[in-house]
Amino acid sequence: MPQQPFETLVENHRDEIFAYLWRLVPGDQAEDCLQETFLRAFRAYKRTAPDSNHRAWLYKIATNVARTAHTRRQREMTRELNRPAAPEGRTLLDSVIHSEDLKVVLQAVEALPHKQRAALMMRKYQEMDYKDIGAALECSPATARAHVYQALKKLRVRLAGDSERSMEAE
Repeated sequence: MPQQPFETLVENHRDEIFAYLWRLVPGDQAEDCLQETFLRAFRAYKRTAPDSNHRAWLYKIATNVARTAHTRRQREMTRELNRPAAPEGRTLLDSVIHSEDLKVVLQAVEALPHKQRAALMMRKYQEMDYKDIGAALECSPATARAHVYQALKKLRVRLAGDSERSMEAE
């Protein structure tokens, strides 16, 4: 079976890979990561087998690109979240409260180990099955399921703890 043209691969998976990257590295970095993902894929495409799971392969590349961008993004996000802006219809106080809530959730997600965060995003937002998540993260489907489970468990504990601390402060 001959290999499909690379352009077809890009066309078939661009939107879902972008959505995945946007969730891993929200903001303007997602487009840069998408371009980097497809550049890396293009360079390696001729070495892949025609019957490869190209979708999982692209997710693996995207996950690695996101990991590289993650450290830079953490520094930028800290600066962005410390600047409250008041959108129309909101008072500055409302914006600060919303920003603080968002900050807590984003920090909880950012604190997850990379594979757990990536598996969670692939499962919950990309609606991938555990077999494909496992292929993208180079683990078994059972391990992929465990990554998602552990991520959700850690988020619940962290967010419940933050909620209890904020109530005690009041």
